[in-house]
Amino acid sequence: MKDQPKAILAALLNALIVGLSFLFVKMALTAASPLDTMAHRFTVALVAASIPLVCGWIRLSIKPRDMLSILPLALLYPALFFGLQTFGLVYTTSSEAGIITATVPIFTMIMAALFLKETSTWLQKLSTLLSVAGVVFIFAMKGAGVGMGDSIGTVLILLSALSLAGYSVLAKKMTKAFHYIDVTYMVSVIGFVSFNALALIRHGSEGTLSAFFVPFSHSPFVIAILYLGVLSSLVTSFMTNFALSKMEASKMSVFNNLSTIVTIAAGALFLQEQLAYYHLLGALMIILGVVGTNFLGNKQRAAQVGRTPKSPSL
Repeated sequence: MKDQPKAILAALLNALIVGLSFLFVKMALTAASPLDTMAHRFTVALVAASIPLVCGWIRLSIKPRDMLSILPLALLYPALFFGLQTFGLVYTTSSEAGIITATVPIFTMIMAALFLKETSTWLQKLSTLLSVAGVVFIFAMKGAGVGMGDSIGTVLILLSALSLAGYSVLAKKMTKAFHYIDVTYMVSVIGFVSFNALALIRHGSEGTLSAFFVPFSHSPFVIAILYLGVLSSLVTSFMTNFALSKMEASKMSVFNNLSTIVTIAAGALFLQEQLAYYHLLGALMIILGVVGTNFLGNKQRAAQVGRTPKSPSL
C-alpha cells in the first residue's frame, strides 16, 4: 500500500507534464516540421537518459538478448503512437483526435481484462466512462465531433489510441519481468532510431539534409525541444512505467485524461484562451471519474472483505 501513493503521484505528474506539452509543441512547430520535431525530441530524450549511465549513477540490468522482448513495447509507444498520430492529424482535426484519444482508458480496461485478467467493479467501469465523457463533452461543446475529418485520419488516430492502450497493458506485463528504468531506456532508444530514420529519409529524398538542424538556431525551439525531450518524453515514460509497476493498467490509463484539464488551464493562463462553463463541467467529470476509478473499487472490495465470515477458531 505504501507504493500506491507514489504511483498516484507519478500518474499525476505525468498528466501535468503531458498537459503542458501542447504549449511547447506549438512553439517547436513554428520552426520545424512535425517529423523533425519528433526526431529532435527523442534525440534529446536519449541523450538525457544516457547521462546517468555514462556517469555511473545507474546501471541497466537488461541483457542484449532481452532487448528483443522489449522491442514490441517500444514500437507501440513511441513509434506507432506518435507516428500514427502525426500522420492522422494531416487528414483530420486536432479536436477529433482529442475525442478519439480520450477513449484510451476504455480500450485499456478491455485489454487489461483480456490479457492481464484485471478485474474492475461496475463503479470503476462507470467512473472510467465518466472521465472519458468529460473529455468528449468539452470537445463536443467546442463544436468538434468524430467524422469531421477524412476517414483515413479517423482510422489512423483510432489506431494510435489502440497502440497507446496496448502499450499500457504490455508495459504492465513487462515491468514484472524488467526494471522500469530498463524499459524506459529502451523506449528512448527506439524513439530515437525510428523518428531520426524517418526524418533523415524524408530530407534525403527531398535534398534538404542541411536543413535538419536549422531549427536549433531558434531559441524558442531549443527551449521547447528540451521540455519535450527531457520532461515530456523521458520523464513521462519513466513516470508511466513506474506507475504501471505499482498499479493496474486500467487505473493508470484514466489519469491521462487529466492532461486535458491541464491543457485547458495552461491555454487560459498563458495564451489568454477563453474559459467557458463547459470546460469547468467537463473538468469536474474527468476528476470525479479518475477518483472513482482509483478509489471506489477499493472501498467496495474492503467492504466485501469485511463481510466475509471468519473461520471458527479452535
